[in-house]
Amino acid sequence: MKVTHFVTLAPLIARNTRMTQRELSQASSLSLGLVNGALNKYLACGLLERDEEGGLHLTAKGRDELETYRVKNAAILSAGFGSRAVPLTYETPKGLLKVFGTPMIERQIEQLLEVGITEIIVVVGYKKEAFDYLIDKYGVELVYNPEYSTKNNLASLNLVADRLGGSYVLMSDNWIEDNIFHTYEARSWFSCPFFEGPTAEWCVKTTPSGRILDITIGGEDSLAIVGPAYFTPEFCETFVPLLAEYYARPGTEDFYWEHVLKDAIGSLEMYVNEQTGNVHEFENLEELRDYDPSYNERTNNAIMELIAEHFGVSEAKIRGIYPLKEGVTNSSFHFSIGNDEYVFRVPGIGTEKLIDRANEKAVYEAIGPLGISDDVVRFEADSGIKITRFINDTHNSDPCDDGELRLSMQQVRKIHEKCLHAPNDFAIDSMIDFYVSLNEELDAITFADIDKTARKVQELLKLRDALAIPEILCHGDFAHTNVLVLPDGSAKIIDFEYSGNSDPIMDVSMYTIYAEFEKERIDLALRLYLDREPTRQEWIRCYLYVALGGYLWSMWGQYKQAMGQEFGEYPLKMYRYMKDYYELIQELLAEDESAPVVVASAKAGART
Repeated sequence: MKVTHFVTLAPLIARNTRMTQRELSQASSLSLGLVNGALNKYLACGLLERDEEGGLHLTAKGRDELETYRVKNAAILSAGFGSRAVPLTYETPKGLLKVFGTPMIERQIEQLLEVGITEIIVVVGYKKEAFDYLIDKYGVELVYNPEYSTKNNLASLNLVADRLGGSYVLMSDNWIEDNIFHTYEARSWFSCPFFEGPTAEWCVKTTPSGRILDITIGGEDSLAIVGPAYFTPEFCETFVPLLAEYYARPGTEDFYWEHVLKDAIGSLEMYVNEQTGNVHEFENLEELRDYDPSYNERTNNAIMELIAEHFGVSEAKIRGIYPLKEGVTNSSFHFSIGNDEYVFRVPGIGTEKLIDRANEKAVYEAIGPLGISDDVVRFEADSGIKITRFINDTHNSDPCDDGELRLSMQQVRKIHEKCLHAPNDFAIDSMIDFYVSLNEELDAITFADIDKTARKVQELLKLRDALAIPEILCHGDFAHTNVLVLPDGSAKIIDFEYSGNSDPIMDVSMYTIYAEFEKERIDLALRLYLDREPTRQEWIRCYLYVALGGYLWSMWGQYKQAMGQEFGEYPLKMYRYMKDYYELIQELLAEDESAPVVVASAKAGART
């Protein structure tokens, strides 16, 4: 027998045996007719009884029945970065952002405790230490998700899958006005506000009784899944194995747990819990400002304060904020003040150990007059913070497009032709030694023939020294993603943080391995850079840096993987560049042993 309404009415009756049917209707949001029919049914089957004065009471059978629907626990997912809420989330995990003075996750925890749910599991990842105080304040349990930076929330929920069953599943960054949680729940449900007009939310189609039949990404004038959900034990019998299956499936790294629900909704009984106007999700600072006006004038965020101070405006004038890049070295976001648009770069954690920001600043000052780099508005050498002007309607150069490959090569050559010098050298040998030593400390190198390959690396470094190419300012990190193609067909080169003095052909080689070119396209890049057929020595120099660059980035990739970031086949591909192009260099050197490798002019592109 279905007792959905019993689970709703019984706690009300237990608190007040004298409630009238009308009062029960108002308190439960059930129609008077439903209340009348349900009470008669539950009296008939012995779940309820009346006393001599007509008051309703739970029977022992009713109390036992109700206990089978007690909510066991709650899992709050709070591992992600919350990229759309930058710059606030650079300092504070999104769930800890305050609304009207209270962190969003705390409001939800307090609402759960209010109905007697004390087993609360918080899955953390990004800035996990910031959540530690919740253990002391509320008695929650923290579970760390080591994959938070490489996988979506499907991985977080899978981490606590064995605890699910009679469980609420919440996102830490929702704000719930009126408490929607209960001590007892009879069926699985998902919070669903109504969205007017077109929406990108996950929209639902339901039966007249509210059971979800279909979920589509995007829709119009529709209820959509936003906020908490409740999983009955019966629901979890089907859902949890599916969750594990999806987690193990390749290609689901970006999946939400809701993907499992969406795909299997036909076999999962889930109902709508309409929460229009009660459950709120704030994607970005602008939405927070709309709901909590205090965010207009003061966000208590150091980056917003810095921008306001630099431009001499209030924080309310800083608009149009959205993320541009979340990289392994830096992150950046767009913002506007009036009609002017800018990019704010935030250095990644630990990059101060890898990058000399004073050197980078000096490089920008040296190349500024050339007009082919990003336009720097503010540069802090001590912190690495950089503000540049935003250029509209650009795109990263396409390395597979011959025209854009030519443009990229021509632009970097303009820098080389000036024969500028940086304070620092791009010392590829030192960089290789640095990452090899880090890997050795962690026992992270997994290539079986590493000792043999390392000896080949030393041979190539000796060859580089023998060539004695005069070193000039090079980009150092010259990738297609660091070349912006403008609407007029020109290009800007950005991100000079790894710049230093080196052989200019190194920039060509680095571009090609970043783009993971095969030999034919590597050769084309060098020809386009020189605008002529390369000499034998130039081929050797190009292949030399393909090999050494490949080895460097394979060691970098191995280290990053040892630190918890997954890079797939990248380290292996880079390692192959080292081995394959070492062999090509040997072939070139053996072609005519009597012909010396001639030292080139310092002028990039000069015939040798």
